[in-house]
Amino acid sequence: MATNVAPASMGGYATAGDIVQKLPDGTDLNDLWAEFQATLQVFNEHRQTLIDFLTFPVTNNIETVPQGNTVNFEIASEFGVPQGVQTKINYFQMGYDFQWYDVATRFTWKFLLEADARQVEMIHQQILEGDNRNIFNKVMNALFRNTNRTASISGNNYNVYALYNGSLASNEVPPPYKTYTFDTTHNHYLTTNQATLNASFVEAMMDHLRHHGFGESEGATMILVCNKQEADVIRLWRLGQDSDPGAGTYNAKYDFVPSAGQSPLILPNALLGAGLLGQQPPSSINGMPVIGSYGPVLVVQDDYIPAGYLLMFSTGGVAGLPNPVGFREHANPSVRGLQLLPGNQTGYPLQDSFYRRGFGTGIRQRGSAVICQVVASTTYTIPTQYA
Repeated sequence: MATNVAPASMGGYATAGDIVQKLPDGTDLNDLWAEFQATLQVFNEHRQTLIDFLTFPVTNNIETVPQGNTVNFEIASEFGVPQGVQTKINYFQMGYDFQWYDVATRFTWKFLLEADARQVEMIHQQILEGDNRNIFNKVMNALFRNTNRTASISGNNYNVYALYNGSLASNEVPPPYKTYTFDTTHNHYLTTNQATLNASFVEAMMDHLRHHGFGESEGATMILVCNKQEADVIRLWRLGQDSDPGAGTYNAKYDFVPSAGQSPLILPNALLGAGLLGQQPPSSINGMPVIGSYGPVLVVQDDYIPAGYLLMFSTGGVAGLPNPVGFREHANPSVRGLQLLPGNQTGYPLQDSFYRRGFGTGIRQRGSAVICQVVASTTYTIPTQYA
C-alpha cells in the first residue's frame, strides 16, 4: 500500500533557480523527462507478447452476456399457422476487478548533481520491469485460479469468473456448440491423475478448446505454453509410439515437429526419400519463440509457467477476440497505460515523481483456455506463484 512521504520541513517553495537543469554529463533534465515519456508511450503500445496474446482490452467494468435458447422449425400444415417464437433469453454478468498501482522515485539535488544519466535510466527501467511483472502476474492469476472472485462495482458485488471450473450455476453452463452439449460439471482445470505426462492429456486440452469453437477449424491459433520440464517430455512424442513409457501405454496421435529455429536433426523417413510432410512450424509467432508443434498446436517453452502445469489457449493474435482474459483499463482514455506524473517535490532540495497504472482482469472467454496439472490426484491446486 502506498505511503505518503513528505520532508520533515518543506521550508517554503523553491524557485525556478533551485531546480537542477543538467546532469554532470551534460544531459538536460527536460530532455531526460521527454525521453522517459517517449519510452513509456512505446512500452504501453508494445506489451509483452504473451500478455497480448492472452488478453483482450476492455473498458467496461461489467459485461452482460446473453444466453439464448435455440429455435426449432415445425412441420407446416396446410391450414394451420406455426407457433410464435417465444425464446427466453437469460443473461449473466461478467465483472472485472480494478485497482490503481503506483510507485515513486525520489532524488536529492546532490544525487542529481553527481549521477550519470545511465543511473537514472536504470531506475526507470526497473520500474518498467516491475509494471510488466505486475500485469503478467495478474493475468496469470486470472487464468490459473480455479475459483470465482467478486468485485465491488458501484456498491454491488459482481462475479469475476475463472475458466469453466466444474461448479457452474445453471446460467453459466456453456452454450451448445455443433454436436457438443455441456452441464454444470464442465471443467477446464484438468489433472493427469498420475505423476507423468503423456500425449492423451495434451490431446484432451485440444478437445476442450475445439468443443467451444476455439479450435483451428474456426481460425484460432492454439498455443501450448509449458515449463522446460514438460517441454522435454513433449519433444519425444512420435506418431503411433508410446508417449508414456513410465506409467502405461498411450500412443501419440501426432509427431512433435521441431520449429525452424531449433537445432537441426536427421529424420529417419527423410533417408527413405519421404521427407517431412507439411511444413515446419515457425521459429516464433509475433516475437514469441516456438520450439515446435504437436498436431495443430504450437508449443512454447516458457519457465514463467510453473513446472508441473500446462497452459493451452486459443488466440486471435494481439488483442484478438478469442483471447481468454479481459484486461480492463479505465473508461477515461487519458488515464490508461503506465503514466509518469510530477511529484509533490519538483524543486530544491528534493525532486520526486510518481508512476501510476490502473487496471484489472477477469476471464472473458471461459472456454478459450485450459489448464492441466501433472499430479497423481484428481484435485487441481493453484500454483503458489499465481495464487
